[in-house]
Amino acid sequence: MTLFPGVQDVLPHDGRAVLHELFLGPDESEAAFRWLSVNLPWESHDIVVYGRKQREPRLSTWHADDGLSYTYSGLRRTALPFAPVLDDLRQRCVAVTGSPFNSVLVNLYRDGSDGVGWHADDEPSNGREPVIASLSLGATRRFDLRHRRDGTRVSVDLAAGSLLVMSGLSQHCWVHQIAKTRRPVGPRINLTFRRVIAA
Repeated sequence: MTLFPGVQDVLPHDGRAVLHELFLGPDESEAAFRWLSVNLPWESHDIVVYGRKQREPRLSTWHADDGLSYTYSGLRRTALPFAPVLDDLRQRCVAVTGSPFNSVLVNLYRDGSDGVGWHADDEPSNGREPVIASLSLGATRRFDLRHRRDGTRVSVDLAAGSLLVMSGLSQHCWVHQIAKTRRPVGPRINLTFRRVIAA
């Protein structure tokens, strides 16, 4: 459903996933990508997927207010502080969504061999119906969503500067992924801003 030019809800039912195609302009997007690529302390971790430990197929960093930790796939992340660039992007996402984000998971997909499998951001620390703002920088990657009950699938290309805001029942009724691909693709940085509830 198109809300106004450049903004559309990509989910047909059971939650919202609103795509803002031009959240950042090309120059802003490129500058943010270059700064984050060089200045964030990228980490590689082992996670547990379906009971098996494996290396996460991407690099990442976790930043939050007040040292908030975050646990997913058997991995507990200790928070780093918000760098000014990250905080500026956070405040811009807050202005669009009205959600007081206190943290961000930043992922670096180095090429097409990096991805993330089917999952939902439904950890208790995210709250019952979380608002998650996903900002894309760098190369375009396809983002897939699949309804848990009826199997409906939705795919959308997330280009540099786009913002996808998932809310409502989206994390309960849908799973999502960034599939690996054999086609040549450059690096992509994805920032998922969220409000984590302290345990």
